[in-house]
Amino acid sequence: MAFDLEPVAFSELPGWQQDDPTPVIDALRRCQHQVTAVKPYRTGSLGVSVADLLPVFEAAGAVFSSAPEARKFFEGHFVPFRIRPADRRPGFVTAFYEPEVEVRAIADEAFRFPFYRRPADLVDIDDTNRPEGMDPYFAFGRLRDGRIEEYPDRRTIEEGLLLGQGLEIAYARSKVDVFFVHVQGAARLVYPDGSRRRITYAAKTGHRFSAIGKLLIERGEIDAATVSMTSIRGWLVAHPEEVDEVLWHNRSFIFFREAPVGDEKLGPVAAAKVPLEPGRSLAVDRLIHTFGVPFYIASETLTHLDGGRPFGRLMLALDTGSAIVGPARGDIFTGSGEMAGALAGSVRNDADFYILVPRAAAARYRHG
Repeated sequence: MAFDLEPVAFSELPGWQQDDPTPVIDALRRCQHQVTAVKPYRTGSLGVSVADLLPVFEAAGAVFSSAPEARKFFEGHFVPFRIRPADRRPGFVTAFYEPEVEVRAIADEAFRFPFYRRPADLVDIDDTNRPEGMDPYFAFGRLRDGRIEEYPDRRTIEEGLLLGQGLEIAYARSKVDVFFVHVQGAARLVYPDGSRRRITYAAKTGHRFSAIGKLLIERGEIDAATVSMTSIRGWLVAHPEEVDEVLWHNRSFIFFREAPVGDEKLGPVAAAKVPLEPGRSLAVDRLIHTFGVPFYIASETLTHLDGGRPFGRLMLALDTGSAIVGPARGDIFTGSGEMAGALAGSVRNDADFYILVPRAAAARYRHG
């Protein structure tokens, strides 16, 4: 996708002087440990590499006691560039969160909708083993009788495909709750004794994600101008006889793995393999961008995340998603629980995207 990078001054970032980017520095430290002790991030097509970022990660080890000090850190180590897509349309942001769901370890009459672990017959697919004629989009398939085929979809699974395999992690009260955890990709599970466990994405069937909100808009059931997670949930509650048919429209199905809830203040470990920093983590198109790169996001119309003020916040690229496509497209992580869900559900806003490039690498982008 064609786009230009236009160098700007930090003083040109709307709201920069009011932002406190200290939490982003904490996240940079976690990225440093990941890329040095575990595995470097893959470089996106834009070309900002882990090697470019390492000096900044190391400098983030210092102590920053105030917002002005934190801003000075970024001003000293980065050059901001405005991302301008070739069609000159503005960027676009949505938001996601980590739901909290009441569950039971054993199914009963009320709690009978499972979260599943990855099945043994689900295999990764790449160009070395993809069957001829299979959609190149598929990254997962089913190994059966020595051959790889398309994995059964959401409907087939929910009608009982996986019963008896012992894959159930826990059971929720509502099929709709389970569906929205699939959409978010993670959740905190709350058990009757008050204990909490986390589930995070492990794999999926491989089918393309199909938004049920778009389906309901096309059918005239929900107004496109006011669509939100809340309005979609409301429609499903009001039309229980149509829930299966609408949810099955999204053939994609997610499998999970269990994880502890470590720091209560942080979100799940996402694609960058570090915990998400609430309000400061951004899902980006990983084919273009590299994890660990800061972005400044500014939106005049997005006001409910900051008490009525236009959104202007430094964020860190720490996740990705199948719907996050393009150089100026992002998904904001709002946090965990019901309040975070209320914030996330109505974010669908035009926004200006500014990428912060380490100073040593910035010369590569000033004229191209």
